[in-house]
Amino acid sequence: MRWCTDDEVPAAHLQALREGVILHGRQQAQGSDARDIACVLYDGQGALLAGACGRTEFERLYIDYLWVHPDHRGEGLGGDTLRRLEAQALRRGCRDALIETLLDDAAAIYEHLGYACIAHIHDFVPGFTRYILMKVWRPRD
Repeated sequence: MRWCTDDEVPAAHLQALREGVILHGRQQAQGSDARDIACVLYDGQGALLAGACGRTEFERLYIDYLWVHPDHRGEGLGGDTLRRLEAQALRRGCRDALIETLLDDAAAIYEHLGYACIAHIHDFVPGFTRYILMKVWRPRD
């Protein structure tokens, strides 16, 4: 046997660890219906302007990433992207959505878009608060 650390560990093995933990959790939860979800916007030349991705699972939209090209921030593309991703999730039967951020400004934007902060961790990393926000479309029974 041989231990490896840090840069000695191949990226493929790190990915295998992540996938193994996720698979184990889904097996324990039973009934997982996880599906990737994404929505992106391109300009006329095919350059990426904005996008969001995550997954739907257990009637919930989990948003992992929401990004807008720096040259187009403040134009409403983030909100438009988020609303399109939400519409896809609603068509899949999702009841609510969950998003996290370390940025105060982003948390305020999500709240403006109907999300409520359900938890925050002050100084999650030095100088940043971790916000966990949820938007409910249909309450769970």
